[in-house]
Amino acid sequence: MTNRETTHAWNYHDLTKHSYTSIRTNPHYLDWDNQPLPFKVYIDVEPIPLPRDLLQSNMPTLEAIASTGVEPIGEIKPSLDQLASILYYSAGVTKKKTYPGGEVYFRAAACAGARYPIEIYVLCGDIVGLRAGVYHFSPGEFALRRLREGDFRSAVVRATGFEPRVASSPVTLIYSALSWRSTWKYRDRAYRYHFWDNGMILANALAMAVAHGLPAELVMGFIEAEVDRLIGIDGRQELALSLLALGHTKEPPPLLTTVEEFPDLKLDVLTLSRSQVDYVSIREMHSASSLTHASEVEEWRSAKTEHQSPEAAGKLFPLSCPPRQQLASDAIEQVIQRRASTRRFAPKAIPFADLSVILDRATRRIQVDFIQQPTVELNDIYLIVNRVENLTPGAYFFRKGVRALELLKEGDFSGEARYLTLEQDLGGDASATLFFMADLKSLLDKLGNRGYRAAQMEAGIIGGKIYLAAYAMKRGATGLTFYDDDVTEFFSPHAAGKSCIFVTSIGVPGKRPIY
Repeated sequence: MTNRETTHAWNYHDLTKHSYTSIRTNPHYLDWDNQPLPFKVYIDVEPIPLPRDLLQSNMPTLEAIASTGVEPIGEIKPSLDQLASILYYSAGVTKKKTYPGGEVYFRAAACAGARYPIEIYVLCGDIVGLRAGVYHFSPGEFALRRLREGDFRSAVVRATGFEPRVASSPVTLIYSALSWRSTWKYRDRAYRYHFWDNGMILANALAMAVAHGLPAELVMGFIEAEVDRLIGIDGRQELALSLLALGHTKEPPPLLTTVEEFPDLKLDVLTLSRSQVDYVSIREMHSASSLTHASEVEEWRSAKTEHQSPEAAGKLFPLSCPPRQQLASDAIEQVIQRRASTRRFAPKAIPFADLSVILDRATRRIQVDFIQQPTVELNDIYLIVNRVENLTPGAYFFRKGVRALELLKEGDFSGEARYLTLEQDLGGDASATLFFMADLKSLLDKLGNRGYRAAQMEAGIIGGKIYLAAYAMKRGATGLTFYDDDVTEFFSPHAAGKSCIFVTSIGVPGKRPIY
């Protein structure tokens, strides 16, 4: 398999589409006795506790998520205190609830079904408070476990084809997915969820990096086998997804001649559950979108993505954002601590200014290696507006370039919004439901199968920023799944040829029913 054989991405995408028929003819029942463990546990590696007296930046959330990043100038090394803050507020356990079936550990970023498949590894040189090494982050204990001692940063530098930001980074976070945690519930479709969940974590991590004055860049172009070997994962049950380069240093890492210079990691971990189901479709899609040679990494990084929207034909409603001094000033740490996924919306209206601020702040440029042009994004945003003051109910297209909503068709489509989001009331009761849609043909032609990963990841990051913006403004937000082709049909002809990638609803939180 090669990244350029894009039939694999199309086959996976088509296989994992939801439809009215597929949901009813392919039922799935959860085996609660075989539920995966929520944490990865290394049996014989001692934990290194992280500082629990967390740094507080007090940066307003809307400012943190709107920033396009800190310029990598001079020596900017994260300290252990800053690293602990980023880890906690992006992937730490923020609350715990006990139910009849057991305990659920809720974490800092939203996650589909609270499955939390994402694992984080820390690769660093010497920083204040932490020696150089490769570490695994344990959110349950809020601790690190050292898997390798020494400076192994050059292994990732080589795996990324000497990506400049990685090469100058004192710390790199490596994100992986323990696939079974999600496939246990979502089966073949879980590969999509991996990137949504990783994106939600990254939205928080990028905001926290800005809050601490640290440069950060998301890197998705790397040779899987080399990263897998470094952190000791198999690339089949646990899958490397992305890298986040943090900080900036002028000192290059010490060079390792070859990846074989360091031994395989042979560390015992607790099994996730008594038995696991092997989803071949996910293994094949991951393999088909993996990079195996430096030339493929260079091709990925140099690919030029283009984005053209048809000329506006409908009425435009420019975003109406209040002056900065009138915006909510709740700190990023405070908002993350109280954030959750809204489980019920009250069918009430929000001001157009609220929707405007959420869209404006959540769709600023993200520092990533798969988009070179500052005005290009992989996903378009379509909306069904149900209840927004001073905005006609109907279907809209968000024109990012001019920061305006284009009315595609007028009407009360709350029933359609409910149906399209797998017949969940959340979609119809929300003030507005946002649909991320991508031209997969163009994207796969430019970036290969790996472009499918990028589209899902970008949608997850922007969706995560929407969450943060909504909660900063005392509104609610939730991510939803959807009937794939029905979404395209609803927004056509404007969305003809595009595929739905992700859905987020925003609105006024409603009281949850008491059973």
